[in-house]
Amino acid sequence: MSLKRFHLLLDGTADAAFAVDSAGRISAWNNAAAELFGLSEAQAINVQCHKIFQCSDENGPVCSEHCVIECAALTNGLRTNFDLRIQTRSGKLWCNLSALIVSDSVTRVRHAIYIVRPCETLKRLEQALSEFVRTQTVPAPPMNVRLTSREVEVLKSLAKGHSTRKIANQLNISSATVNNHVKHILTKFDAHTRLEAIRHAESVGVI
Repeated sequence: MSLKRFHLLLDGTADAAFAVDSAGRISAWNNAAAELFGLSEAQAINVQCHKIFQCSDENGPVCSEHCVIECAALTNGLRTNFDLRIQTRSGKLWCNLSALIVSDSVTRVRHAIYIVRPCETLKRLEQALSEFVRTQTVPAPPMNVRLTSREVEVLKSLAKGHSTRKIANQLNISSATVNNHVKHILTKFDAHTRLEAIRHAESVGVI
């Protein structure tokens, strides 16, 4: 894709959209992004994205020079759909991000494009439901659930309230790897949230 078509793609998107290059810098920024985040294109372009968004997830801050957004174009380790709490013009809001990787046909530089949709109300409802689940008696899952030693380490850290970034640093692995372990844990426990998985693990004595 040429750089011109790349920018036309973002400009033609009604939702807030931006792109990050392989150096972690904002490389494209549409009008809807300027409205949502309160920054003009001139203010955003070439700025490291973690300095703008100050992201966090359910476990706390995740923004850094090695965050999930900035690393995508460099490593191609793309998460295609996820929620983050992002700094906007109106303050911190939960937003859903959809993503894809494109390459400039001239420079061969890869860019991760993100479409951003605020989901504050939905996320608050999800958290309220998660809290309700956490406070209820959770039926024990089948006793044949088998976790790897690394999955148990990750689960124990989650139970202590540690963030994805902190777990990654403690275990000397990437945040993407931590998230993959969490995904496997949720699948094995047939859980929908991290809190639900923790409750299941506690009920069967895994942690």
